[in-house]
Amino acid sequence: MKAEQNDTLTRVGPGTPGGELLRRYWQPVALLDEFDPALDPRMAVRPVKAVRVLGQDFVLFRDAQGRFGLLDRDCPHRGADLAYGRNEGDGLRCPFHGWKFDVTGQCTETPAEPLGSTLCTRIRQRSYPLTERSGVLFGWFGPEGQTPPPMPALDCFEAPGTHTFAFKGLWHCNWLQAFEVGIDPAHASYLHRFFEDGSLDDTYGKQFRGASAGEVGGERWPMTRVMREFGRPEIRCEARPYGLQLTALRPMTDALTHVRVTNAVFPQTFVIPLSETMTITQMHVPVDDTHNYWYAFFTSFTDPVDKTTMRNQRLGSVTLPGFVPKTGRHNDWGFNPEEQANRTYLGMGEDDINVHDQWACESMGAIQDRTREHLGTTDKVIAAHRRMLLDAIDTVAAGGTPPGQADPALHGLIHGPETVDGFAPAQAWQAWWQQAVQRRRAQAPWQNPAVHTPAEDLAPAK
Repeated sequence: MKAEQNDTLTRVGPGTPGGELLRRYWQPVALLDEFDPALDPRMAVRPVKAVRVLGQDFVLFRDAQGRFGLLDRDCPHRGADLAYGRNEGDGLRCPFHGWKFDVTGQCTETPAEPLGSTLCTRIRQRSYPLTERSGVLFGWFGPEGQTPPPMPALDCFEAPGTHTFAFKGLWHCNWLQAFEVGIDPAHASYLHRFFEDGSLDDTYGKQFRGASAGEVGGERWPMTRVMREFGRPEIRCEARPYGLQLTALRPMTDALTHVRVTNAVFPQTFVIPLSETMTITQMHVPVDDTHNYWYAFFTSFTDPVDKTTMRNQRLGSVTLPGFVPKTGRHNDWGFNPEEQANRTYLGMGEDDINVHDQWACESMGAIQDRTREHLGTTDKVIAAHRRMLLDAIDTVAAGGTPPGQADPALHGLIHGPETVDGFAPAQAWQAWWQQAVQRRRAQAPWQNPAVHTPAEDLAPAK
């Protein structure tokens, strides 16, 4: 890849080609949990957060009525930082001269001005549309005055709060290399290889520690064994309204094939199976060119999720309030050569494979130099997604509508998408996996539309 193309794909600030594309899609900006005083005691006194997304600085706050506002962070008076504003319940007041703004960005008071001044009626700080889905606040940063596209009917947004759990974490690298690890079907056989399999009795909420959806010779196989013993997947990639559907086939015997179906939801989301009954929908939102937050949504198709267990599993690996991982380049991502020699392929822990992905992404550097890479056959999905990005960037530059979730005309075609992990008949795997996902969907209690109505927009900008 040429350096100019790499810059086009990775730079996200205002006015950059890649940044202008990503601004056409809803972006996660915060977990609702971040306003919970149990996780951040400051929120009990002052529910205000500084937020940085796509290389821009914003302030996110909640008023006394529970409404959220997302505003540009520099006060429109003389540029002071509104992240230090006084939250007075009915608005955020800049401490510099007392100018006050409600959640829509309207200035409501300019107290230093002469009595009778109507200046405040003519001042509006830019605000950004917000909506909440499954415990996450999303903002839309497209052109001012343009109507955002509808939120897509992904399973993680359609399931009720009882059946979803969301978490996040900060990685010190560009968003694209993080996303490309997530849509790479081959790496799991190596990066996440365990030399011995763990108990299938302690797998809840842990990826690659659960049983695959099926049996071989009457024996249930852990996913770790499947990944370890069959390391040359046949990878297929097909276009869908939302992006790409990925199929990795691992032939096991003449009669059986392991099938793993995942999805790349354009431009920065992937959907993968966590277990037979739960999926992960993960989004990588750029903080700036060299940092990104991953937001992971866990969606259950059977029982309500155990949010306390899943939250506690993950809180131990991050430092609050920034959700900064405790491992990283500063401590070699917890690398243990003895573990690498005897227990895992990588040597960076057995309980949290997220660290494995973090190392793969961050060790490439803050922005991967793609002029030095050599892609192989297993990278066909990576190449296809890059082509889609470049085409979509050109579409936006020409004034057109980018694909997938940003195109309202496609909204009715975007749902699910389906995932599966399982052992299928070698000659009939297509029919097998489609039947498997139909059975899973049929048993989901929230598939009844009467059970759940998606949340309404919280505070759309005017």
